Amino acid sequence: MLQIQLLNAEHTILGTSHPSGDGVALVHAPTYQAGDHILLTVDKAGLYDIQLDEALGKHTVYIKDRATYEIPTEDSRRTCFPKQAFTGENHLLTLAKSTRAASYRNLALNPYDNHHTLGIFPHAQANVETRNEMQFAARNAIDGVLENSRHGSYPYTSWGINQDPKAELTVDFGRPVTVDLVRITLRADWPHDSWWKEATITFSDNTQMVCPLKKDPLPQSFPMEKKTITSIRIERLIKGDETPYPALTQLEVFGTDS
Repeated sequence: MLQIQLLNAEHTILGTSHPSGDGVALVHAPTYQAGDHILLTVDKAGLYDIQLDEALGKHTVYIKDRATYEIPTEDSRRTCFPKQAFTGENHLLTLAKSTRAASYRNLALNPYDNHHTLGIFPHAQANVETRNEMQFAARNAIDGVLENSRHGSYPYTSWGINQDPKAELTVDFGRPVTVDLVRITLRADWPHDSWWKEATITFSDNTQMVCPLKKDPLPQSFPMEKKTITSIRIERLIKGDETPYPALTQLEVFGTDS
């Protein structure tokens, strides 16, 4: 059974999905209110194609059984999204089983990741985020947006480390995946920004890969032998100059589901 439910802050059900296409859909006509949240229920753990907002689109994620997504209605939580996301009326939400398990793709991609998202993978978390602002949150490193010529609100979001030399970010895939390529895109708002000349990728199997980086606005690729893992961590970030503000625009991990 696949199901989408929309609930308010008091957990009153505002809407329930109906069969549609290859899955289910829910249309919510009113404007979202503070505390509204989405509950996704699936019959077994696996890959699912979800659309929780038209502005963010449909994406393949891993769901174990139930997942919760809190609608970002406060302005302070919306700086990492397009301005039209989760606003207005007539919202279309969809959920369907995915057929992409064998497809080679960026397994770290999940624009629906958030501090308040539960049960949807991949999930990014960091030990530090600049001023705890959403425009510098860990989730920005896996949202698929590669624009890096400035810093700040969408589309110039990034993972900001608050000048902490011990900053690290982990991406949890929620299940075993087989990977063979990591791509790192640095924020390139120079001369405001600094940059990292080296980063270390630590995999869940305790192996590591040192990535020598260039002062380059384009994605930098690091191929490797295939390995099966459940998470990766980027850490030991070594700055290339004394400018205080290095940041990560995107961390991509390519491979297939195991």
